[in-house]
Amino acid sequence: MIASMLRFLTAGESHGPQLTVIIEGLPSGLEISEEDLRRDLARRQGGHGRGGRQKIETDFARIVSGVRGGYTIGSPVTLILENKDHVNWLAQMTPAKDGFEPKPVTRLRPGHADLAGALKYGHTDIRNVLERSSARETATRVAAGGFARKLLGEFGFEGADPDRISVEELEASPVRCPDPGASTRMVAAIDEAAERGDTLGGTFRVVARGVPPGLGSYVHWDRKLDGRLAQAVMSINAVKGVEFGAGFVGAARPGSEFHDEIDFQGGRFRHLTNRAGGLTGGVTNGEPIDLRVAIKPISTMKKPMSSIDLKTKEKTEAHYERSDVCVVPAAGVIGEAVVALTVAEAFLEKFGGDSMPEVDRNYRAYMESIAQ
Repeated sequence: MIASMLRFLTAGESHGPQLTVIIEGLPSGLEISEEDLRRDLARRQGGHGRGGRQKIETDFARIVSGVRGGYTIGSPVTLILENKDHVNWLAQMTPAKDGFEPKPVTRLRPGHADLAGALKYGHTDIRNVLERSSARETATRVAAGGFARKLLGEFGFEGADPDRISVEELEASPVRCPDPGASTRMVAAIDEAAERGDTLGGTFRVVARGVPPGLGSYVHWDRKLDGRLAQAVMSINAVKGVEFGAGFVGAARPGSEFHDEIDFQGGRFRHLTNRAGGLTGGVTNGEPIDLRVAIKPISTMKKPMSSIDLKTKEKTEAHYERSDVCVVPAAGVIGEAVVALTVAEAFLEKFGGDSMPEVDRNYRAYMESIAQ
């Protein structure tokens, strides 16, 4: 595996004092501000079906290193997101022995990381698992994704629907669906599930336009960009499937109805369709990266499922922790962030330099070399 030029590390628990993310490998000279990160953090907290936690937190990423005077300076960037709900969890979440007053959670939740995590780490209190396996952690990835989006935006990348539906049009829907009729039905289904004490999953789509050909590699399995994108997306809480372009539907077609015919117009190669989702052989082919993601229903339900108590081994109802009914609209924002981070990593691998002017020179020289 080649050394990563762009990487990030997140830390923090759901009810701890803060979430922290450190981003390494950003070139100097990228203009960025805390305001640039605010919009997507707010989008992550929105969407019909979100729970009470979103009314407590108003996520704001504070930049504490790596940026000076509005520009990155080449050193690691550190972001801090405070957990406002922590004041209600001081005794349960203190790192010190003194004053520690835990309320052990032992009722396992089907579909959650509770059992696997407790068995792996030898925990007898499930809170040690659920605090970190909580989707609260994804706020840090959205914040880090803001830097990646800003970087890619400098080179013409855009995120939108292939039919050129704007972000504003999508945001007008409470479930981020461009079809008004379908949007209304989705809202109704979420409300019905909430009344039953149940949860719902679904799918979301991420599209990246303006992607140059040549990102990723067919040379080694671990450098294939579609594989890296799949891993990044699958790392999002509750995600259970990902497909590129025509995906599973395309698998049922003959080759003559699947593969994208190649054309040459305006001094560049292009494809007449994009059933491959913008990647062939693990490499971007100049078409939009287009992927669809399946997310399972939230594991924590008001009407809990039957389970087992970790300590007594007796049958019980699963533990209920304040939760959402449906997070598909929010998960789409997280998907955008991890796709941006992964594509930005591949972009810097190919065009990287220590400063934005150097990256720009490398990028422009390559684009000129493939123009005919």
